[in-house]
Amino acid sequence: MAWIVLIISGILEAVWATALGRSEGFSKLWPTVVFGVGLLLSMGGLAYAMREIPTGTAYAIWVGIGASLTVLYAMIFGGEPASIIKILLILGIVGCVIGLKMVDAAH
Repeated sequence: MAWIVLIISGILEAVWATALGRSEGFSKLWPTVVFGVGLLLSMGGLAYAMREIPTGTAYAIWVGIGASLTVLYAMIFGGEPASIIKILLILGIVGCVIGLKMVDAAH
């Protein structure tokens, strides 16, 4: 259950990071609300997952999922330029996240 919560929390990290950018310094109401709710849920889920998953592993996976999804979303919908190298680097992050899960499962 902790792994499922951690993955959902990583997705929510991408939600609050994207909402933070769209809030324009907290000057827009709804992106600010989405940011606040997403942040609380994401951090709460991370804290829950860290009851069973070691801190370093949980944090790295949470950040990896959030960062990868935030960049992908920005490249698809936000006008951030996409390139082969960026996509390969994101795939590298995803590969590292999978590797951390596999190493943790082996112990």
